[in-house]
Amino acid sequence: MKLSTLQEIRYGYQPKLPPALRGTISGITAETGGATESVADRKELQEIFPHTYGKPIVTLQPRGTNESSGKKRTVGVILSGGQAPGGHNVVAGLYDALKAANSTNVLLGFLGGPGGLVDDKKIEITDEIINRFRNTGGFDIIGSGRTKIETPEQFAAARQTCLNNNLDALVVIGGDDSNTNAALLAEYFLDKGDALQVIGVPKTIDGDLKNEYIEASFGFDTATRTYSELIGNIARDANSAKKYWHFIKLMGRSASHIALECALQTQPSWCIISEEVEAKKQTLNQVVAEIADVVCHRASKGENFGVVLVPEGLIEFIPEMSELISQINDLLADKAGEFAALPAGEEQVEWLTAALSPEVTGVFAALPRDIQLQLLMDRDPHGNVQVSRIETEKLLIAMVQGELEERSKKQLCPGSFSALNHFFGYEGRCAFPTNFDADYTYSLGYNAFVLIASGLTGYLSSIRRISRPADEWVAGGIPLTMMMNLEQRHGSRKPVIRKALVELDGAPFKYFASHRSEWARQTSFVYPGAIQYYGPPELSDTPTMTLRLEQGESL
Repeated sequence: MKLSTLQEIRYGYQPKLPPALRGTISGITAETGGATESVADRKELQEIFPHTYGKPIVTLQPRGTNESSGKKRTVGVILSGGQAPGGHNVVAGLYDALKAANSTNVLLGFLGGPGGLVDDKKIEITDEIINRFRNTGGFDIIGSGRTKIETPEQFAAARQTCLNNNLDALVVIGGDDSNTNAALLAEYFLDKGDALQVIGVPKTIDGDLKNEYIEASFGFDTATRTYSELIGNIARDANSAKKYWHFIKLMGRSASHIALECALQTQPSWCIISEEVEAKKQTLNQVVAEIADVVCHRASKGENFGVVLVPEGLIEFIPEMSELISQINDLLADKAGEFAALPAGEEQVEWLTAALSPEVTGVFAALPRDIQLQLLMDRDPHGNVQVSRIETEKLLIAMVQGELEERSKKQLCPGSFSALNHFFGYEGRCAFPTNFDADYTYSLGYNAFVLIASGLTGYLSSIRRISRPADEWVAGGIPLTMMMNLEQRHGSRKPVIRKALVELDGAPFKYFASHRSEWARQTSFVYPGAIQYYGPPELSDTPTMTLRLEQGESL
């Protein structure tokens, strides 16, 4: 008997669609609301986006007639930025809708992200290709990349590629920066008088691309379940061995959504939420003292073990560290050549120490040399420090160890402290998507084509009410400019989609805050186990705790 792999079995899974997208595409029409505004910097953004600013929110309805839906179209698609589970299903949903509207329609996949658009490197996606990737993780169908289209030459090259390939529309699957690029492309094409549409799709495991109309970014569900399984495994090991403290850093470039969701799923001994640290203006020493308090309390009960969750971006939320990093980013942007000319290591550290303001020089000098050097590593494409390369979890272990030694000298803390460090990031980015992510991403892709068929540009594909069964999902789109503000990038203010941080007055954080003391005082670990793809819906189809709490549902 031939044994089937999970991959082979998942090819046959049929994702669920919202009711509005289940009929013929010619029978779906777009209903519009009133004009919209950006989240901030409205006057400046209106000047930057004169053609696309203020467009209305759109809701798709399965009634009426869209006579232009069946016209022959060529559509391009780009996977942009870091991988997220479900990306292949966005492409599959887009492909299926495009072919359902007109079987002669063509979908071109640009290779390696936005760079493929600039360089005109692409493949035509066919039945044979798409069927090998349905319901699977990864972005390997066409690859991804982090090229940012920002120079006049890049915009001109991207436009020429579209004209050369007779594109009618372009779909950009990405996070906040990628969809900012989508908004700029939509505006650029209109300014040039082109009838080329641009639609974005909200992708990021970080969970920070969301608002009232984008209730979740895809991949967050799968990634947090993957990490939570690993955290649960480690927690059970700690509870079995009863001798280690595990400090686990979790991916999430700026926001702490992943750490919060994993805490809700696993009930660790302690979890740091960066946004709370910033709101309370806690120093690094205060963050360390809180962890030491938990360690000492558990030690007093003979429990010299535990799990601490650390958000990847924590270091930027600690006030003195935030100011330090800001100054470093500005200095390395303004004097990049001077800095690069120095030998890596000690001389660069000395140069920076002399260039920093007196207020933060002491902060930098007090850091371990390894952390100092990590702060000076190559910047990300936006000129900012790459926080994933800063070993915050190791820094915390060292500082907690020092704090506990001081307390032990004063007989203020019994027991022992032995710690191990982990970083969970790439482990979750290409996992097989959960049923939720498989359904959600397929719907986002299918919906993206219907937005194109409705003549829209500069919009983000939106599926709402997603904490409910798919029979209750609502399809539509929101203007990309609606999510924007201006931020400092490479020393100047540029339009970007604002990241959605953890809201301290939101239901998910309130639930966490009301339970964390109990989890700290006594071992309360939960072991989620592996992702389930089959079985009752409450086991295989349930969305994240974050989403359910945000939608007013009980856990």
